[in-house]
Amino acid sequence: MKTKRRSRLFIVLGVIGGLALGSVLLFGAFFKRPEPIPPEKIVTVERGDIARSVVATGKIEPRSKVEIKSKANGIIKALLVDVGDRVRAGQILAQLDKETLEAQVRQAQAALDAEEANLRAAIAALRQARIDAANPDLEFARREYERKLALVEKGLVTQQEFDDARKVYEIAKNRHKLLEAAVRSAAAQVEQARARVAAARAALDQAKENLNYATIRSPIDGVVLTRDTEVGDAVSSILNLGSAATLIMTLGDTSTVYIKGEVDEADVGKIRVGLPARITVESFPDEVFHGTVTKIAPMGVEENNVTTFEVRVSISNPSGKLRANMTANAEIILEEHRDVLLIPESVILYDKDGKASVQLLDPSSPQGFRQVPIKVGISNGLKTEVLEGLKEGDQLVRP
Repeated sequence: MKTKRRSRLFIVLGVIGGLALGSVLLFGAFFKRPEPIPPEKIVTVERGDIARSVVATGKIEPRSKVEIKSKANGIIKALLVDVGDRVRAGQILAQLDKETLEAQVRQAQAALDAEEANLRAAIAALRQARIDAANPDLEFARREYERKLALVEKGLVTQQEFDDARKVYEIAKNRHKLLEAAVRSAAAQVEQARARVAAARAALDQAKENLNYATIRSPIDGVVLTRDTEVGDAVSSILNLGSAATLIMTLGDTSTVYIKGEVDEADVGKIRVGLPARITVESFPDEVFHGTVTKIAPMGVEENNVTTFEVRVSISNPSGKLRANMTANAEIILEEHRDVLLIPESVILYDKDGKASVQLLDPSSPQGFRQVPIKVGISNGLKTEVLEGLKEGDQLVRP
Protein backbone atom coordinates (compact mmCIF):
# COMPACT_ATOMS: atom_id res chain seq x y z
CA MET A 1 0.00 0.00 0.00
CA LYS A 2 2.73 2.38 1.00
CA THR A 3 4.55 1.78 -2.25
CA LYS A 4 1.44 2.60 -4.31
CA ARG A 5 0.79 5.79 -2.36
CA ARG A 6 4.39 6.87 -2.86
CA SER A 7 4.15 6.26 -6.62
CA ARG A 8 0.99 8.35 -6.89
CA LEU A 9 2.67 11.16 -4.93
CA PHE A 10 5.64 11.21 -7.32
CA ILE A 11 3.30 11.27 -10.31
CA VAL A 12 1.32 14.23 -8.90
CA LEU A 13 4.48 16.10 -8.00
CA GLY A 14 5.87 15.47 -11.51
CA VAL A 15 2.75 16.77 -13.14
CA ILE A 16 2.75 19.85 -10.91
CA GLY A 17 6.45 20.47 -11.67
CA GLY A 18 5.93 20.06 -15.38
CA LEU A 19 3.08 22.52 -15.33
CA ALA A 20 5.13 24.97 -13.31
CA LEU A 21 8.11 24.66 -15.67
CA GLY A 22 5.86 25.13 -18.73
CA SER A 23 4.33 28.21 -17.16
CA VAL A 24 7.74 29.69 -16.46
CA LEU A 25 8.92 29.02 -20.01
CA LEU A 26 5.72 30.41 -21.51
CA PHE A 27 5.90 33.50 -19.31
CA GLY A 28 9.53 34.08 -20.23
CA ALA A 29 8.83 33.72 -23.92
CA PHE A 30 5.90 36.14 -23.72
CA PHE A 31 7.79 38.82 -21.83
CA LYS A 32 11.15 38.30 -23.53
CA ARG A 33 12.74 41.56 -24.81
CA PRO A 34 13.21 41.92 -28.61
CA GLU A 35 16.65 41.56 -30.14
CA PRO A 36 18.44 44.95 -30.29
CA ILE A 37 18.35 46.64 -33.73
CA PRO A 38 21.80 47.30 -35.25
CA PRO A 39 22.69 51.01 -35.15
CA GLU A 40 23.43 51.06 -38.90
CA LYS A 41 19.76 50.28 -39.60
CA ILE A 42 18.52 53.27 -37.59
CA VAL A 43 18.10 56.69 -39.22
CA THR A 44 16.88 59.96 -37.74
CA VAL A 45 14.29 62.33 -39.17
CA GLU A 46 16.15 65.56 -39.95
CA ARG A 47 15.27 69.06 -41.09
CA GLY A 48 16.83 70.55 -44.22
CA ASP A 49 16.39 71.67 -47.83
CA ILE A 50 15.39 69.52 -50.78
CA ALA A 51 14.96 70.11 -54.49
CA ARG A 52 13.42 68.20 -57.36
CA SER A 53 15.78 68.55 -60.26
CA VAL A 54 17.07 67.35 -63.62
CA VAL A 55 20.80 66.86 -64.16
CA ALA A 56 22.59 67.83 -67.37
CA THR A 57 26.19 66.70 -67.78
CA GLY A 58 28.57 68.34 -70.23
CA LYS A 59 31.60 70.55 -70.80
CA ILE A 60 32.29 74.17 -69.93
CA GLU A 61 32.36 76.38 -73.04
CA PRO A 62 33.32 80.08 -73.30
CA ARG A 63 30.55 82.50 -74.25
CA SER A 64 32.34 83.24 -77.51
CA LYS A 65 35.35 81.65 -79.17
CA VAL A 66 37.37 83.23 -81.98
CA GLU A 67 39.98 81.62 -84.22
CA ILE A 68 42.74 84.10 -85.03
CA LYS A 69 44.02 83.86 -88.61
CA SER A 70 46.04 86.30 -90.69
CA LYS A 71 44.71 88.31 -93.62
CA ALA A 72 48.26 88.52 -95.00
CA ASN A 73 50.77 85.89 -96.03
CA GLY A 74 54.06 86.02 -94.19
CA ILE A 75 56.42 84.76 -91.51
CA ILE A 76 55.65 85.21 -87.82
CA LYS A 77 58.24 87.57 -86.36
CA ALA A 78 56.82 87.96 -82.83
CA LEU A 79 54.17 86.38 -80.62
CA LEU A 80 53.26 88.71 -77.77
CA VAL A 81 50.82 86.54 -75.76
CA ASP A 82 50.74 82.98 -74.48
CA VAL A 83 48.09 80.47 -73.45
CA GLY A 84 46.11 81.70 -70.43
CA ASP A 85 46.92 85.39 -70.95
CA ARG A 86 44.02 87.84 -70.75
CA VAL A 87 43.75 90.18 -73.72
CA ARG A 88 41.75 93.28 -74.59
CA ALA A 89 40.04 94.12 -77.87
CA GLY A 90 42.60 95.84 -80.11
CA GLN A 91 45.62 94.47 -78.24
CA ILE A 92 48.50 93.29 -80.47
CA LEU A 93 48.76 89.50 -80.43
CA ALA A 94 51.42 88.83 -83.10
CA GLN A 95 53.57 90.51 -85.73
CA LEU A 96 54.47 89.21 -89.18
CA ASP A 97 57.76 90.06 -90.90
CA LYS A 98 57.07 93.43 -92.60
CA GLU A 99 60.09 93.72 -94.90
CA THR A 100 58.40 92.27 -97.99
CA LEU A 101 55.13 94.06 -97.25
CA GLU A 102 56.88 97.43 -96.83
CA ALA A 103 58.63 96.89 -100.19
CA GLN A 104 55.25 96.24 -101.77
CA VAL A 105 53.97 99.53 -100.36
CA ARG A 106 56.92 101.42 -101.84
CA GLN A 107 56.41 99.73 -105.20
CA ALA A 108 52.71 100.55 -105.19
CA GLN A 109 53.46 104.17 -104.28
CA ALA A 110 55.91 104.47 -107.18
CA ALA A 111 53.34 103.03 -109.57
CA LEU A 112 50.76 105.52 -108.35
CA ASP A 113 53.17 108.42 -108.81
CA ALA A 114 53.84 107.32 -112.39
CA GLU A 115 50.16 107.02 -113.24
CA GLU A 116 49.41 110.43 -111.73
CA ALA A 117 52.15 111.93 -113.95
CA ASN A 118 50.57 110.24 -116.98
CA LEU A 119 47.21 111.69 -115.99
CA ARG A 120 48.63 115.19 -115.79
CA ALA A 121 50.14 114.79 -119.26
CA ALA A 122 46.84 113.52 -120.65
CA ILE A 123 44.98 116.47 -119.14
CA ALA A 124 47.44 118.88 -120.73
CA ALA A 125 47.04 117.19 -124.11
CA LEU A 126 43.25 117.45 -123.82
CA ARG A 127 43.49 121.12 -122.95
CA GLN A 128 45.64 121.79 -126.04
CA ALA A 129 43.29 119.80 -128.27
CA ARG A 130 40.36 121.86 -127.08
CA ILE A 131 42.30 125.07 -127.82
CA ASP A 132 43.11 123.83 -131.30
CA ALA A 133 39.52 122.80 -131.91
CA ALA A 134 38.39 126.33 -131.01
CA ASN A 135 40.37 127.89 -134.01
CA PRO A 136 38.28 130.68 -135.70
CA ASP A 137 39.37 129.71 -139.26
CA LEU A 138 36.25 127.60 -139.73
CA GLU A 139 33.88 130.44 -138.89
CA PHE A 140 35.77 132.87 -141.12
CA ALA A 141 35.78 130.42 -144.06
CA ARG A 142 32.05 129.79 -143.57
CA ARG A 143 31.19 133.49 -143.71
CA GLU A 144 33.44 134.02 -146.78
CA TYR A 145 31.82 131.08 -148.55
CA GLU A 146 28.31 132.39 -147.84
CA ARG A 147 29.27 135.90 -149.03
CA LYS A 148 30.78 134.61 -152.28
CA LEU A 149 27.72 132.42 -152.82
CA ALA A 150 25.45 135.47 -152.67
CA LEU A 151 27.71 137.43 -154.99
CA VAL A 152 28.14 134.67 -157.57
CA GLU A 153 24.36 134.41 -157.88
CA LYS A 154 24.31 138.13 -158.70
CA GLY A 155 27.21 137.80 -161.12
CA LEU A 156 29.44 140.06 -159.05
CA VAL A 157 32.24 137.47 -158.61
CA THR A 158 33.65 134.87 -160.95
CA GLN A 159 32.94 131.21 -160.64
CA GLN A 160 36.63 130.61 -159.83
CA GLU A 161 36.50 132.95 -156.85
CA PHE A 162 33.40 131.18 -155.56
CA ASP A 163 35.01 127.75 -156.03
CA ASP A 164 38.11 128.88 -154.15
CA ALA A 165 36.00 130.12 -151.22
CA ARG A 166 34.06 126.87 -151.11
CA LYS A 167 37.29 124.85 -151.17
CA VAL A 168 38.72 126.81 -148.26
CA TYR A 169 35.49 126.29 -146.34
CA GLU A 170 35.48 122.50 -146.94
CA ILE A 171 39.12 122.24 -145.87
CA ALA A 172 38.28 124.17 -142.67
CA LYS A 173 35.34 121.87 -141.91
CA ASN A 174 37.45 118.74 -142.41
CA ARG A 175 40.19 120.15 -140.25
CA HIS A 176 37.63 120.98 -137.55
CA LYS A 177 36.36 117.42 -137.59
CA LEU A 178 39.89 116.15 -137.15
CA LEU A 179 40.41 118.52 -134.22
CA GLU A 180 37.17 117.40 -132.60
CA ALA A 181 38.26 113.77 -133.02
CA ALA A 182 41.56 114.70 -131.41
CA VAL A 183 39.66 116.25 -128.46
CA ARG A 184 37.59 113.10 -128.04
CA SER A 185 40.71 110.96 -128.21
CA ALA A 186 42.49 113.18 -125.67
CA ALA A 187 39.45 113.03 -123.39
CA ALA A 188 39.44 109.23 -123.63
CA GLN A 189 43.14 109.22 -122.79
CA VAL A 190 42.40 111.32 -119.72
CA GLU A 191 39.68 108.90 -118.59
CA GLN A 192 41.98 105.94 -119.09
CA ALA A 193 44.70 107.74 -117.16
CA ARG A 194 42.24 108.46 -114.35
CA ALA A 195 41.27 104.75 -114.26
CA ARG A 196 44.92 103.73 -114.07
CA VAL A 197 45.47 106.21 -111.25
CA ALA A 198 42.46 104.77 -109.40
CA ALA A 199 43.79 101.24 -109.90
CA ALA A 200 47.25 102.27 -108.71
CA ARG A 201 45.75 104.02 -105.68
CA ALA A 202 43.71 100.90 -104.88
CA ALA A 203 46.85 98.78 -105.19
CA LEU A 204 48.62 101.15 -102.81
CA ASP A 205 45.73 101.02 -100.36
CA GLN A 206 45.80 97.22 -100.55
CA ALA A 207 49.53 97.15 -99.97
CA LYS A 208 49.14 99.44 -96.96
CA GLU A 209 46.26 97.30 -95.72
CA ASN A 210 48.42 94.18 -96.07
CA LEU A 211 51.09 95.97 -94.09
CA ASN A 212 48.52 96.70 -91.40
CA TYR A 213 47.43 93.04 -91.52
CA ALA A 214 50.96 92.13 -90.48
CA THR A 215 50.02 93.45 -87.04
CA ILE A 216 47.47 90.95 -85.71
CA ARG A 217 45.16 92.34 -83.02
CA SER A 218 42.56 90.83 -80.72
CA PRO A 219 38.95 91.32 -81.86
CA ILE A 220 37.51 90.67 -78.36
CA ASP A 221 38.19 90.88 -74.65
CA GLY A 222 39.07 87.37 -73.57
CA VAL A 223 41.65 84.73 -72.76
CA VAL A 224 44.14 82.93 -75.01
CA LEU A 225 42.81 79.37 -75.14
CA THR A 226 45.38 77.92 -77.58
CA ARG A 227 48.49 79.11 -79.38
CA ASP A 228 49.01 77.05 -82.50
CA THR A 229 52.11 78.65 -84.06
CA GLU A 230 55.61 79.70 -83.08
CA VAL A 231 57.97 82.47 -84.16
CA GLY A 232 59.32 81.70 -87.62
CA ASP A 233 56.29 79.76 -88.79
CA ALA A 234 54.84 80.65 -92.19
CA VAL A 235 51.18 81.63 -92.24
CA SER A 236 48.76 81.72 -95.14
CA SER A 237 46.15 84.40 -95.67
CA ILE A 238 42.52 83.75 -94.83
CA LEU A 239 41.65 85.94 -97.83
CA ASN A 240 43.32 83.38 -100.10
CA LEU A 241 42.56 80.06 -98.40
CA GLY A 242 39.50 80.83 -96.29
CA SER A 243 38.93 78.32 -93.49
CA ALA A 244 42.07 76.40 -94.55
CA ALA A 245 44.30 79.37 -93.63
CA THR A 246 46.85 78.94 -90.84
CA LEU A 247 45.38 79.01 -87.33
CA ILE A 248 47.58 81.26 -85.20
CA MET A 249 45.70 81.09 -81.88
CA THR A 250 42.24 80.78 -80.37
CA LEU A 251 40.66 83.32 -78.02
CA GLY A 252 37.63 82.91 -75.79
CA ASP A 253 35.47 85.27 -73.74
CA THR A 254 35.23 83.48 -70.38
CA SER A 255 33.59 86.28 -68.38
CA THR A 256 30.44 84.26 -68.96
CA VAL A 257 30.60 80.55 -69.70
CA TYR A 258 28.00 77.90 -70.32
CA ILE A 259 27.55 74.18 -69.95
CA LYS A 260 26.67 72.41 -73.16
CA GLY A 261 24.91 69.45 -71.58
CA GLU A 262 22.59 66.63 -72.56
CA VAL A 263 19.18 65.87 -71.02
CA ASP A 264 17.20 62.68 -71.58
CA GLU A 265 13.96 63.03 -73.54
CA ALA A 266 12.04 61.79 -70.48
CA ASP A 267 13.18 64.90 -68.56
CA VAL A 268 13.36 67.60 -71.22
CA GLY A 269 9.65 68.33 -70.95
CA LYS A 270 10.10 69.26 -67.29
CA ILE A 271 12.57 72.08 -67.87
CA ARG A 272 12.22 75.53 -69.41
CA VAL A 273 14.40 78.54 -70.20
CA GLY A 274 15.00 80.69 -67.13
CA LEU A 275 15.12 77.91 -64.52
CA PRO A 276 17.97 78.22 -62.01
CA ALA A 277 20.71 75.61 -61.82
CA ARG A 278 23.45 74.57 -59.42
CA ILE A 279 26.71 73.61 -61.09
CA THR A 280 29.50 71.44 -59.77
CA VAL A 281 32.82 70.72 -61.45
CA GLU A 282 35.42 68.09 -60.66
CA SER A 283 38.14 70.73 -60.28
CA PHE A 284 36.27 72.42 -57.39
CA PRO A 285 34.42 69.58 -55.61
CA ASP A 286 33.54 71.69 -52.55
CA GLU A 287 32.22 74.68 -54.47
CA VAL A 288 28.82 75.25 -56.07
CA PHE A 289 28.30 77.69 -58.96
CA HIS A 290 24.96 79.14 -59.95
CA GLY A 291 23.57 79.46 -63.46
CA THR A 292 20.43 79.77 -65.56
CA VAL A 293 18.99 77.69 -68.39
CA THR A 294 19.32 79.84 -71.52
CA LYS A 295 18.72 77.39 -74.37
CA ILE A 296 16.92 74.11 -75.01
CA ALA A 297 17.48 72.46 -78.38
CA PRO A 298 14.28 72.07 -80.43
CA MET A 299 15.47 68.76 -81.90
CA GLY A 300 16.90 65.75 -80.12
CA VAL A 301 19.82 63.55 -81.12
CA GLU A 302 19.47 59.77 -81.11
CA GLU A 303 22.43 57.58 -80.25
CA ASN A 304 22.31 53.90 -79.29
CA ASN A 305 18.50 54.09 -79.24
CA VAL A 306 18.63 56.88 -76.63
CA THR A 307 17.37 60.36 -77.52
CA THR A 308 18.82 63.37 -75.74
CA PHE A 309 18.39 67.12 -76.10
CA GLU A 310 21.15 69.71 -75.86
CA VAL A 311 20.63 72.17 -73.00
CA ARG A 312 22.72 75.28 -72.39
CA VAL A 313 23.18 76.60 -68.84
CA SER A 314 24.92 79.99 -68.63
CA ILE A 315 27.15 80.86 -65.67
CA SER A 316 28.70 84.20 -64.69
CA ASN A 317 32.45 83.68 -64.40
CA PRO A 318 34.08 87.05 -63.58
CA SER A 319 36.93 85.42 -61.65
CA GLY A 320 37.76 83.06 -64.50
CA LYS A 321 37.81 79.98 -62.25
CA LEU A 322 35.74 77.98 -64.70
CA ARG A 323 37.85 77.03 -67.69
CA ALA A 324 36.95 75.75 -71.12
CA ASN A 325 36.39 71.98 -71.44
CA MET A 326 36.01 71.36 -67.70
CA THR A 327 33.53 68.55 -67.03
CA ALA A 328 30.49 69.89 -65.17
CA ASN A 329 27.13 68.75 -63.84
CA ALA A 330 24.24 71.20 -63.90
CA GLU A 331 21.42 70.44 -61.48
CA ILE A 332 18.44 72.25 -62.99
CA ILE A 333 16.06 73.10 -60.14
CA LEU A 334 12.43 72.26 -60.95
CA GLU A 335 11.09 72.75 -57.40
CA GLU A 336 12.80 73.48 -54.09
CA HIS A 337 11.54 73.40 -50.48
CA ARG A 338 13.54 74.74 -47.55
CA ASP A 339 13.58 73.82 -43.84
CA VAL A 340 11.40 70.72 -44.19
CA LEU A 341 11.48 67.24 -42.62
CA LEU A 342 13.63 64.80 -44.59
CA ILE A 343 14.11 61.04 -44.53
CA PRO A 344 16.07 58.69 -46.80
CA GLU A 345 14.07 57.33 -49.71
CA SER A 346 15.22 53.82 -48.78
CA VAL A 347 13.25 53.72 -45.48
CA ILE A 348 9.86 54.28 -47.12
CA LEU A 349 7.49 51.37 -47.68
CA TYR A 350 4.67 51.57 -50.24
CA ASP A 351 1.59 49.35 -50.26
CA LYS A 352 -0.30 48.21 -53.34
CA ASP A 353 -2.30 51.44 -53.31
CA GLY A 354 0.85 53.57 -53.27
CA LYS A 355 0.38 54.70 -49.67
CA ALA A 356 3.64 55.36 -47.80
CA SER A 357 4.67 54.19 -44.33
CA VAL A 358 7.83 53.81 -42.26
CA GLN A 359 9.05 51.63 -39.40
CA LEU A 360 9.20 53.90 -36.35
CA LEU A 361 11.60 52.74 -33.62
CA ASP A 362 9.58 51.49 -30.58
CA PRO A 363 11.41 49.47 -27.91
CA SER A 364 8.08 48.45 -26.33
CA SER A 365 7.02 46.65 -29.49
CA PRO A 366 7.87 42.94 -29.79
CA GLN A 367 9.78 43.72 -33.04
CA GLY A 368 11.39 46.87 -31.69
CA PHE A 369 9.45 49.10 -34.12
CA ARG A 370 5.98 49.77 -35.35
CA GLN A 371 4.74 50.73 -38.78
CA VAL A 372 3.21 54.22 -39.10
CA PRO A 373 1.67 55.87 -42.19
CA ILE A 374 3.19 59.11 -43.53
CA LYS A 375 2.45 61.66 -46.23
CA VAL A 376 5.41 62.46 -48.50
CA GLY A 377 6.29 65.50 -50.63
CA ILE A 378 9.00 65.92 -53.27
CA SER A 379 11.99 63.63 -53.61
CA ASN A 380 15.42 63.96 -55.15
CA GLY A 381 15.96 60.21 -55.42
CA LEU A 382 18.00 60.02 -52.23
CA LYS A 383 15.89 61.91 -49.73
CA THR A 384 12.17 62.56 -49.48
CA GLU A 385 10.19 65.34 -47.88
CA VAL A 386 7.76 64.30 -45.08
CA LEU A 387 4.57 66.34 -44.86
CA GLU A 388 2.71 64.41 -42.15
CA GLY A 389 3.22 61.49 -39.75
CA LEU A 390 6.67 62.23 -38.27
CA LYS A 391 8.50 64.90 -36.33
CA GLU A 392 12.11 66.01 -36.20
CA GLY A 393 14.27 63.62 -34.21
CA ASP A 394 12.10 60.53 -34.73
CA GLN A 395 14.16 57.39 -35.33
CA LEU A 396 13.29 55.00 -38.13
CA VAL A 397 14.36 51.46 -38.92
CA ARG A 398 15.46 50.56 -42.41
CA PRO A 399 13.50 47.66 -43.87
